[in-house]
Order: sequence, then structure tokens, then C-alpha cells
Amino acid sequence: MTVLLRLLRYARPYRARIVAAFAAMVAYGAASAGVVYLIKPIFDQALGSQSQLPTIALAIVGVYLVKGLGAYLSAYLMTDVGQRVVRDIRNQMFGHVLGQSAAFFSRRSTGQLLSRVNNDVNQVQQVVSQTLGDIIREGFALVGYIGLLFYHDARLALVSLTGAPVLIYPLVRLGQRVRRRGRRSQEQLEVLTHITAEAFGGHRIVKAFGAEAREQARFEEASHRVYRTNMQVTSTVSALPPLMEWLGGIAVAAMLWYGASQIGRGRLTMGEFMLFVTTLFLMYEPIKRLSRVNATLQQAMAAAQRIFELLDTHTEVTDRPGAVPMPRPRTAVEFREVSFAYADRDRRTVLDGVSFRVEAGEIIAIVGLSGAGKTTLVNLLPRFYDVTGGAILIDGMDIRDATLASLRAHIGLVTQETVLFDDTIASNIAYGRPDASAAEIEAAARAAHAHEFIAMLPERYETRIGERGGRLSGGQRQRLAIARAILKDSPILVLDEATSSLDAESERLVQEALQALMRNRTSFVIAHRLSTVRSADRIIVLEQGRIVETGRHDELLARAGGVYSRLYALQMFGNEAAAEGRTVTATADVPSGPPRPAAGQATTVPAMEDR
Repeated sequence: MTVLLRLLRYARPYRARIVAAFAAMVAYGAASAGVVYLIKPIFDQALGSQSQLPTIALAIVGVYLVKGLGAYLSAYLMTDVGQRVVRDIRNQMFGHVLGQSAAFFSRRSTGQLLSRVNNDVNQVQQVVSQTLGDIIREGFALVGYIGLLFYHDARLALVSLTGAPVLIYPLVRLGQRVRRRGRRSQEQLEVLTHITAEAFGGHRIVKAFGAEAREQARFEEASHRVYRTNMQVTSTVSALPPLMEWLGGIAVAAMLWYGASQIGRGRLTMGEFMLFVTTLFLMYEPIKRLSRVNATLQQAMAAAQRIFELLDTHTEVTDRPGAVPMPRPRTAVEFREVSFAYADRDRRTVLDGVSFRVEAGEIIAIVGLSGAGKTTLVNLLPRFYDVTGGAILIDGMDIRDATLASLRAHIGLVTQETVLFDDTIASNIAYGRPDASAAEIEAAARAAHAHEFIAMLPERYETRIGERGGRLSGGQRQRLAIARAILKDSPILVLDEATSSLDAESERLVQEALQALMRNRTSFVIAHRLSTVRSADRIIVLEQGRIVETGRHDELLARAGGVYSRLYALQMFGNEAAAEGRTVTATADVPSGPPRPAAGQATTVPAMEDR
């Protein structure tokens, strides 16, 4: 009941439509009873007197007209209210989910969230748009029928409705069973959606490893579980109409026995008896419909419960009370004794007492082995997570005292996994500045070395690039991401493995684009390859969540046995050199790129990334 009442609160803004729908339902119920009421004069008057026939025939036409209009208006208005309510719920769910922290998304798959937003809401849509209207409309019709029975003969009405109380218990019990099984059905459908999204999103890996049959088997198993659960729901729902038919038969038999005795004694006319018989037969259709509606309502309540569970989950990073817009940064970014631990994990500290200061326009490279905390560190800057200890300050202002919108407006982001949208190239470049002109978009593309390949496309900047930019190469996608950051023109820049997994030519173009992007910006660079690291003003080396070394490239290489020196050896000369503990010393002729291996020698380039 609590779930239903909470669901109905979404209908409050549409009270006027609901009142109009109720008026139409009342008219429908009264007209339904009126149709039956005319049966008595048909048998007792019209069939014996031609003078009464036109009046009764006109009354029948009028009553059916009112009933039809009531049915149409009530169905239309309730569907309109239901669609509006479902639209509001879906919009709220999307905004709520999108506003959650990065930790929320790390705990849930895309398939699970899609199932909640689509499948669960669709289940609720049926009950709000149609089922509630049917319950009220058919309920009014039943009230009219029952009132008519008692108006003509209360004792005969009681005899006719003897089986009604017996229906209550099975309806309640079966309804509870439908809700439980309906929830299991939604959970199984969530698993099915997850498997589908995962297989379609990773289709290249599935094909490369010849796993189509395995994925097909996973899908079929999940699909069978959905089928089995749905059939359990169907078996429960299908038991209601036969049960009601049987009880209705008992009521009709009792009414026939009692009615025949009353007619024989002259206490009941044939018209009154036909009125009772017709009313009973008309009553059982809405009763059967209401039994099915109850099952649909229980399934929808199970879906609504899952929806509200999601809406009641709060992991958002929100504005503090009294937060103010942050002015454009001009001096420095400071990490002051920053600590962080993920709340949903084992509370292990990922960052511990990290402190450093970055002056405006300075390029800072952050390196370290996998798990050192590099990506976590830069994710704290735009407040994808909030620090659990210490503070991050921009121009002396704690970033938690600034509004999220103003903070993130000053930060540009380019990641290893380039995220583009199934839209035009122009729209993707202008994602951070939707009001940018065509000339500004092109200028950003030229600065990112993307204009050359864009100009060769059939529709140039109006070319759609497919889901996640699937119609472009990796280097092209990366240059579009850089163009997007250039156009946003944020004073602070975060580059998270921005040149990883690119071929030599693509990396050269991307590196040139990055140089243009970092010019006059405070930049945080998580480096996979060391070409960007060499040009950094300062390198910060992380190990197990702590800063262990800081300095320029040459200074850090000169430290015998240092962490950075080992990392450099590991990347440049392979595992063998690192295992022997050899230290690479900076000299004037340090190559500008990775050295070519000797004939037959393989160069190992492990990823120094934070996962």
C-alpha cells in the first residue's frame, strides 16, 4: 500500500484531469446500471404496449451513448495522466542515476540500470496508464449493479452475492504470490538485459575468442529463467477467472432456485427476475476483469518497489550548503594532506597524505605502477569522488565550497577510453560548449590535428560517427576528444593515459595536439608512455597511495635505485634490466623516443595504469 500511495503522489500535478476522469467513470457506472434498469420495463411494459416502446428505445440509445462517452473520456484522460506520471518517473530516474557518484556506477552494470529505467518503468506504465483506470471504472460499474440489485430486492441480492466473500481470501493470497513472482521476473529480466548489453558491447572480443556459442548459451539460459518465472506468474493469474466462474455459477444456481419460488408465489415479476439474471451475468465480466487487473497491479507494484529502491539510493556528490561559483583559476592547485578510501570496498586507503602544489600553467606528470592511485588522484579534482581526508584547493579555495557546475566548468578531461556520442562530429566537439560557432569548432579541430581527416569525410563536420565513435579509428577519436577539450578552453586540464594504445603515427599527431592543448593550462598528465613525461615541468611518482619522488625527468633518472628509474628501465629496456636492478642514468643523448631493439630482441612495454 505504501508503494502504491507513493506512486500515486506523482499524479498530484494532474488533479484536474483525474477529477474529469472520475466524473466520466461515474457516468459510465451509472449508465451501466441504467442499461440493466431498463430490462424490467422492456419485459413488463414495452413488450405488452406499443405506446411505451419508442420512449424505452430512446432511453436505451441515450444510456448507451452516455456509457460510451464515459468509457472513452475516462480511458483517454487516465491514460494521459498515466503517461505523464511515467514520463516524470523516467525523467527523475535518469537524472537521479546520472547524478550519482562514480562509485555508484562501479557497483552496477549498464544492463542493470537500463533494466530499471526501461523494463521496470514499462511495467509501471501499464498499471498507471490503464490498470488504475480499469479498477475505478469497473468498480463504479459494479457498485451500480449491486445498488440496483438491492434496490429491487435486498433478499434476492443477498442470495445472488453469497459467493462474493469467499473470493476475498484467494484474491489476497494469489495477489501476494503474483507480486513475489513478479519481482523475481523483473530480476531475471535485469540479468538478461545485462548479458545482452555486455555481449553486444564486447562483440569484437566475443568474435575474436570464438565465444559466440558460449554467449548464446548464457543468453538462452537467462532467457529460459525469464520464461519459467513468467509462466509461474501466468499460472497464478490464470487460476483466478475459472475460480470466479465457478463461484458465479453457484450464485446463479442459488438465485434461480430462490427466484423461481418467488415468482411462483407472485412476489416477483418476470421483468424483475430477468433484471436480476442479466445483472448477475453482466457483473461477472467486470469482476473477472478486476481479478486480472489485480494481478497486473501486483506485478507493477513489484516493479515500482525496485524503482523506489533505486531512487532511495543516494551516493551523489552534491553542493555544500552555501557553495558559491568558483572564479576562473589564476594561481595554483594544491593537494593538502589528501587521503581517500572507497566506501564500498574494504576501506583500504588508496591515497594517504598526498600533498603537492601546482602553479598556474605548470605541467605535472603522475606516474606509478598499477594500483598506485594515479587515476583516483585526478578523479578527486573534478569531485567524481570527495576526499575522505585533507583538502584540494584552487586559488586557496576548497573545491567543496564551490558549486559543482562552476568547478567542472574549469576542468577539461581527456581519457584513454575516449567517450564520444552517436551524433555529428560538430556536436561531439561542441559537447562542452553547445553554443560554439562553426568557425570555433573548426578552429578547435585544426588545433587538434583533426580537421584533415574530417575534411575527407562525405559530410565533413555533419558526419555521424556511430555509437562511441565506432566509425572512426582510435587516433581520430582521440583527436576529437582533444578538440572538445580545446574548445571548452578550461584553465585546468586532466590527461588520463591520453596516448595509450595508439600506433606511432596516431601518437605523433595526438602528441602534437596535446602540446597545443596544454599550452598555458595547468595540466595533470597520467602517463603510459614517457614522451609526455619528459617535457613535464615536474613528475610526481606514486607508490601505494603515497608520493615517493618528485622532480624533473633527468633528476629522477639520476637517482640510483629510485622508483622512477626502475619504472623507466622497465618500460624502456624490458623486464630483464629491471630484474637485474640496473639503473638508467640521464645523459645528454637520452633518446626522444623508445630505442629500437636489436635484431631478434623484443621490447616489453607494460602499462603503468591505475585500474
